[in-house]
Amino acid sequence: MSSVHEYRLTVLESHLDTFGHVNNATYLQLFEEARWDWITRGGYGLQRVIDSQQGPTILQCTIKFKRELTNRQPIVIRSWVESYEGKVAQVSQELLRSDADGEQLCCRADFVMALFDLRARKLIPPTPEWLRCLGFHEST
Repeated sequence: MSSVHEYRLTVLESHLDTFGHVNNATYLQLFEEARWDWITRGGYGLQRVIDSQQGPTILQCTIKFKRELTNRQPIVIRSWVESYEGKVAQVSQELLRSDADGEQLCCRADFVMALFDLRARKLIPPTPEWLRCLGFHEST
């Protein structure tokens, strides 16, 4: 398992649907925003993807909604790699809200992800730089 990345933000009006809570599709956008923050902070941001012509691709997603999120709630998204076998990683993300009762799990998503070579148009094994960016250390 990799180290855990935390991404903090506040629910905004633009995240809400007509029911006054975060729209289901918006959760996927928030999870993606957190993943970009994770890899950018790890040294593998958009410019690195463009320069190397290698970047992450999502192959599968399972999402479970547990509690609703409403306007202006502070949230944290925790992201980590459960495992990386061959070319394929199992990535988990949890979205938690903070309130008087402490942190409450609102949503969990599990992704199958891989590194994609944009020139060859195929999945490739993870590079040492990619693994470091995800929070794996040399001994892992």
